[in-house]
Amino acid sequence: MPSVFETAPAPSAIPITFATKATWDAIRAGLPAENRQFALANGFAAKPGACLTLPSADGSIRQVLFGLEDETGKSRDLFRPGALPGLLPPGVYRFANAPHDVRLAALAFALGSYRFSRYRKNDLPNVRLVPPDGVDIGDITRIAEATTLARDLINTPSNDMGPEELALAAAELARRFGADFSTIVGDELTRQNFPLIHAVGMASSRAPRLIDLTWGDPGHPKVTLVGKGVCFDTGGLDLKPSSGMLIMKKDMGGAANVLALAQMVMDAKLKLRLRVLIPAVENAVAGNAFRPLDIFPSRKGLTVEIGNTDAEGRLVLADALALACEEKPELLIDMGTLTGAARVALGPDLPPFYTNDETLALDVAAHAKAENDPMWRLPLWPAYDSWLDSKVANINNAPSGGFAGSITCALFLQRFVEDTTRWLHVDIYGWTPSAKPARPEGGECQAARAIYKLLSQRYA
Repeated sequence: MPSVFETAPAPSAIPITFATKATWDAIRAGLPAENRQFALANGFAAKPGACLTLPSADGSIRQVLFGLEDETGKSRDLFRPGALPGLLPPGVYRFANAPHDVRLAALAFALGSYRFSRYRKNDLPNVRLVPPDGVDIGDITRIAEATTLARDLINTPSNDMGPEELALAAAELARRFGADFSTIVGDELTRQNFPLIHAVGMASSRAPRLIDLTWGDPGHPKVTLVGKGVCFDTGGLDLKPSSGMLIMKKDMGGAANVLALAQMVMDAKLKLRLRVLIPAVENAVAGNAFRPLDIFPSRKGLTVEIGNTDAEGRLVLADALALACEEKPELLIDMGTLTGAARVALGPDLPPFYTNDETLALDVAAHAKAENDPMWRLPLWPAYDSWLDSKVANINNAPSGGFAGSITCALFLQRFVEDTTRWLHVDIYGWTPSAKPARPEGGECQAARAIYKLLSQRYA
């Protein structure tokens, strides 16, 4: 997606004036008399999201008025300016005054310009923004481009985004930034000891694979990202209903988001040695599909009883996490669209995260708030760990009872992470059910922006 920022001099850029109910009277008093009357005639009262273009005498646009929440409003949406690209006539614009957060407003403007147009013509908004003073537009552009990557990957339907196509997208990213890239495909997974990844993907005609991307100076601190890459999830033999299967093209959202995060890291040239691991599979139904109460070994050596074939994401992540721990990274982060329980608890906009590192937890929460990339910490509650016990294997992937599903999933994954590893697990949704400013309906980049800022702070 081309940048929405105007880099050439733009002295005639149309000013956008942000107004709240508290500031509207003063702003209105400063308008020319004819524009005050025009605003009155159109009923503009600085309602959040209201947009009004004020004409000049020659019929051109003199300025734009845009309503925001009051500064102290509890429901302030710092991405509210992301609605502007869909509201403004074509042209070049500038911020005439400061919104609540100038940097986030500029980012929202860029994110709100996104359109998914792979399958039908969908013209990008022909609006451009003069970069606000003091804002690092290079960094904002970096984040917006990576967000576009994540959204495009998730929005692409599964017939065009299977395990192979996801690997090709990762390979292209590796080529762009000079990273090393490899894959382990099909039956080679069992020969190289990734039995859980193979088990989940073996029923599909599209071979499962483990994607492995490495970038950066080997002498720098090691940071490993692991993303769930289930390119479509039928639920397996524990088949989902049609309503539950409808948007399962997004079940590779964890992979899409770690690739977006990797792009931000590599483009910013952070001083770390990055590794990205993506188990890419399709959870299909066939005669050779894995079954409830089957038992499989894992890379770590733990045997896993299958309590439910629709709890497949944690299985493929388990083998990838075990591999990640073998080289003892300084920081291990995994993301996946893992549990409906997380959505029941926190909804689609607020992914839970888990870690036993208190400093890391505080840093994640702080960056999530600062970046308007919300996350909420949930506990790795030790008392629930026994729920994962199996009578015939070391662990069950989906304990009965239905309680605390996101927590028990995190506890399952913790069994495959070494105790000495600093680990962060994020249970994302990866999807915006209904459009909001800067967040169009469809695939979404969640948690990656906040984690990128955390990594930037630690490894700049």
